[in-house]
Amino acid sequence: MNPLFHILFQQNRYLVKQLNDTLKQHGLFSSQWTVLFLLHQKGQMTLTEIWKYLDVEAPTVTRTVTRLETLGWVERVQGTDKREKMIDLTAKAMEQFPQIEASVVSFERKMTENLSEEEQALLIQLLKKMEG
Repeated sequence: MNPLFHILFQQNRYLVKQLNDTLKQHGLFSSQWTVLFLLHQKGQMTLTEIWKYLDVEAPTVTRTVTRLETLGWVERVQGTDKREKMIDLTAKAMEQFPQIEASVVSFERKMTENLSEEEQALLIQLLKKMEG
C-alpha cells in the first residue's frame, strides 16, 4: 500500500473522531453536521440533491436525515412539485446553528494551528490534484 493513502485514511479517521468529540456537546455527529451545514448554506434541498451533492449513498443520507428529523433539527416540507418533499432546517436548528458553527470553527483552528496559511493553501492544492 502506498504510505500516502495510509496516512490520509488515518488522518481522516482522526479528524472525524475529534470532530465527533467536539459535536457531542450539541448532540450531533459529523455526518449530521455535514447535512445541517449544507442546508444552512444552500437552503431547502431534496434528499436526492443532498446525496448527490455530498456524493454519499442514498440510504445513508436518508438515515441521517430521518435521525435529524427525529431529533428536531430538520423537517420535510412540501416542494413546488406536490410529489416532492424538501428537507429544511427547523427553527431549533437555525437558533442553535451559530453555537455549533463556533464549536466547529474552534475545532478547525485547533487542528490547523501548526500549519501556516501557505501550508494550508498548498495542502488544498495538492489534495485537489488527486481528484483527477
